[in-house]
Amino acid sequence: MIQFDVVTIFPEIFKGFVSESLLARGQKKKIIKIGLHNLRKWTTDKHKTVDDKPYGGGPGMVLKVEPIFKAIKSLKLKIKSKKVRTVLFSPRGKVFNQEMAKKWAKLDQIIFICGRYEGVDERVAENIADEVISVGDYVLNGGEVAAMAVIESVSRIVPGFIAKKESAQKADHVQYTRPEVFMAGKKRLKTPKILLSGDHKKIKEWREKHK
Repeated sequence: MIQFDVVTIFPEIFKGFVSESLLARGQKKKIIKIGLHNLRKWTTDKHKTVDDKPYGGGPGMVLKVEPIFKAIKSLKLKIKSKKVRTVLFSPRGKVFNQEMAKKWAKLDQIIFICGRYEGVDERVAENIADEVISVGDYVLNGGEVAAMAVIESVSRIVPGFIAKKESAQKADHVQYTRPEVFMAGKKRLKTPKILLSGDHKKIKEWREKHK
């Protein structure tokens, strides 16, 4: 089983995501486990402050290093394993890909740090996170959507999460299904004849050409 731990100031965002479809089934079957953790739990003041103004001036607020440090330390203690990665999401990070997903699927625990506002104290990236990851060349409001994408991508590879092994792999070719001919107004949209031929060798060759 792989444990996903998400540190965020908006854990409610994940409720529908983790309780539906394959992720819900994967948790029920104890193939994966998803923990949602409110960063405010690790604050010490009565207002549960997680952010502050950046040194040197500038717009917005920055998430503080102290509660994040405490959160990661606490969550790591729950899993007595060396196969743990702590991931911070940032537009400046390395772009996540399928090869990373395959490697991470072999871990026991992945902790996700979801930034918000104008970002996270740089000491988190430099000293606390094992990886700084981006899910694309664009900016999101926070790391929550990125965490969802990575959780789903990694979970698909964990043995037993998807019933058919071949379905866990990404579709690497174009595909068609019924009806054989679809009328889009006056336009006939046809399925390629080769896919209806039953000739598996030729179909495989066609798919290789249409990746």
